[in-house]
Amino acid sequence: MILPILLALPDLPDEDRLLRRARRGDRQAIARIYESFFEPVYQFLRWRVSDPALAEDLTSEVFVKFLTALQGENAPRDTLRGWLFRVARNVLTDHYRGAPPTSPLDEAMPFAHDVDLEADTDAALDAERVRRVVGMLAPDQQEVLVLRFGQMMSLQDTADSMGKSVSAIKSLQFRAVEMLRRLLAENEPEATGGLI
Repeated sequence: MILPILLALPDLPDEDRLLRRARRGDRQAIARIYESFFEPVYQFLRWRVSDPALAEDLTSEVFVKFLTALQGENAPRDTLRGWLFRVARNVLTDHYRGAPPTSPLDEAMPFAHDVDLEADTDAALDAERVRRVVGMLAPDQQEVLVLRFGQMMSLQDTADSMGKSVSAIKSLQFRAVEMLRRLLAENEPEATGGLI
């Protein structure tokens, strides 16, 4: 069974209050935003780059841009979550300078493990198969799945992050899930339990 990563992101009303306080220069609010969003933004970037240190550097760059934006006109006004992930996406694009990212998902969607060694082994094999199959999806399909199910972002926040409309995200998500379902069926392990 696949379980998406459940990172503790602030509730939207709490997020709005934090953003208002941060825009007024409240250092505690800024620190809380950093503590709440660093790991989700890092995980988002980590599944797109193979080097954990690079993902950490890119995540730091997102927060430097956030701090810089707070001092100017480009500060997020209403959707902090969407703004941070959109900036992360732009930082990643700047890093690759137009080259499509091809890194595996790695840690974006961790999987639950039972205490039973056999179940752990089966789960690890299933997780590897799912990671490989998700890696076959188009980059925007991978991204929508990670944001919606890995980061538990709303349709609106996902749309803001990806620079698309909500209806485009719904359509992209539908196509991604259907393609994932088809690819998983095509790459079903044989009855002997072997991994394809």
